[in-house]
Amino acid sequence: MNELEKLRQEIQQADKEMASLFRRRMEIVSKVLEYKVANGLPVLDAEQEARVIANNIDNVPEKVLQEYYVLFLKEVMNISKSYQHHLTDGMKVAYSGVPGAFGQIAASRIFPEANLVPYPDFEGAYKACEKGEVDITVLPIENSFSGEVGKVSDLIFEGSLYINMMLELNVTQNLIGIKGARTEEIKTVISHPQALSQCSSFIHRHGLSEIEYENTAMAAKFVAEKGDRTMAAIGSVETANLYGLEIIEANISHSRTNTTRFATLSRVMNAPSKSSTGEYFILMFTVKNEAGALAKVLNIIGAHGFNMNNLRSRPMKEPLWNHYFYAELEGNASSEDGKDLMRQLHTVCDKFKLVGAYKRI
Repeated sequence: MNELEKLRQEIQQADKEMASLFRRRMEIVSKVLEYKVANGLPVLDAEQEARVIANNIDNVPEKVLQEYYVLFLKEVMNISKSYQHHLTDGMKVAYSGVPGAFGQIAASRIFPEANLVPYPDFEGAYKACEKGEVDITVLPIENSFSGEVGKVSDLIFEGSLYINMMLELNVTQNLIGIKGARTEEIKTVISHPQALSQCSSFIHRHGLSEIEYENTAMAAKFVAEKGDRTMAAIGSVETANLYGLEIIEANISHSRTNTTRFATLSRVMNAPSKSSTGEYFILMFTVKNEAGALAKVLNIIGAHGFNMNNLRSRPMKEPLWNHYFYAELEGNASSEDGKDLMRQLHTVCDKFKLVGAYKRI
């Protein structure tokens, strides 16, 4: 056996060892996916990929090889993601509306390989995840122009699901109708109440009558089925294309920075990372009906050094005239300060629940 054949045998042995490690890595990858599905997390995590490279590059001390090792790690992670996408063929993700709705667009961006399951309303999509019909539900919780989505907030307060991810989706509202229709022909506009609100200046300027619909995509479907040139919907380009409509007027909302925040919800709470950077958590609570009750809660949050990005109240169904509060805080709920915060808030709140720990994407 000559020297070249010996070297080739050594490479073959190294490849055999790498094959064993590859199988081990992919087994772990499948377990990572199981965790992500249970916790409503997307396959792609760019920050984690960057950490993998940063934490491993010194394993190859030779500078000339480090560049190639980084390429090797990136390719291994791409293969891992591809394998995870393959495994997600059976993942079911619920959204509210029909294909083309903004909920469907948001869900497809977070979970591009999953089976997306439409439900006619927010409650149906939420309950489907609670009952185990789907793995994850994606629902809107807030719009930069119209504010909170109250029905979804109520479902989260009363239900058992956890928020584990937030996506900020830029929403461009367009006037869409039958092909060839012109703005001056339109008499009636149909859409979801929030979309109508976001475009009220345009609607009033053109003297259009309004009809509320469950969501924007269902409104577009109705317009397409009617085939009436005097009737239009408000929705996305994707919705117009899906139902064979065309854009009559583009970007008709008041604000050019119209953004909706979508939450992924699942039956298991996501475990926060060790770092508090970019971490957020959500609390929902009620307070005693006495002077200074809410101030006590706010003082406890302030004393623990958590920045509050959002605080709002919603009326409860019962008892009458009582409210619950929604608070969004920046930081890590699993830190020592976070755990102590939870303990103290439990003592001053009538009802208290941690409903989400997440990162924005």
